[in-house]
Amino acid sequence: MNLMLALLTNLTLATLLVTIAFWLPQLNAYSEKTSPYECGFDPMGSARLPFSMKFFLVAITFLLFDLEIALLLPLPWASQTTNLNTMLTMALLLIFLLAVSLAYEWTQKGLEWTE
Repeated sequence: MNLMLALLTNLTLATLLVTIAFWLPQLNAYSEKTSPYECGFDPMGSARLPFSMKFFLVAITFLLFDLEIALLLPLPWASQTTNLNTMLTMALLLIFLLAVSLAYEWTQKGLEWTE
């Protein structure tokens, strides 16, 4: 019962915050607020510069690998097993999986953002 109450409270609070964040900026939008800001001066050119899609994909790949390392690598030690062989096997399996994933990204030219 407490779990359901906590989930309902979290869901309600998250929905309320998202709703407020969505409608609050739309209350009084005027031209000064929607124009790009360049250190107090009028913009010299377009503020919407094109963004390299390859660089974006490299950044997303980095974030995925970073999260995998941060979340999965402590898993063997967090499993509270007393068998050292099981723990080391699990850790080496995760490192091997990350190495294979990195090799795959490298062979698919996913780590190069220059053309």
